[in-house]
Amino acid sequence: MPQIPQTLHELTVGQLSARSGAAVSALHFYESKGLITSRRTSGNQRRYTRDALRRVAFVRAAQRVGIPLATIREALAELPEERTPNRDDWARLSRAWRSELDDRIRQLGRLRDHLTDCIGCGCLSLENCVLSNPDDISGESMAGSRLMPERHARECS
Repeated sequence: MPQIPQTLHELTVGQLSARSGAAVSALHFYESKGLITSRRTSGNQRRYTRDALRRVAFVRAAQRVGIPLATIREALAELPEERTPNRDDWARLSRAWRSELDDRIRQLGRLRDHLTDCIGCGCLSLENCVLSNPDDISGESMAGSRLMPERHARECS
């Protein structure tokens, strides 16, 4: 059976950009961060395998929901190198982020529920403001923007 030339399975950076909707500069950035890889031709041009399309789509979707690039890179490193990732591979990665996304949804709900009070107040008090300092323990014992009162007292003496 004749082999299909490698070049038919590869995309130029322009083709990857057009197909994925990501700017060429974004693709170069993703590559510099280890999110996608390319090989170089003898003319030093980038060539991407077709599975880069799914990886770029995954990166962009993860970014839209606020997943940091370092976390995305760690997840992509778990994908198989020897084959194109399948639906089960992508589902496994997505499940791993479910609790993190649930936490963000709770935080956004809290932001939505307290935004009017906070803007109306304007104080951003560590004692009372759940937006500027959520889950603050020190705010129960003191107010203001002091983070380390003991250190501040020593520096002033």
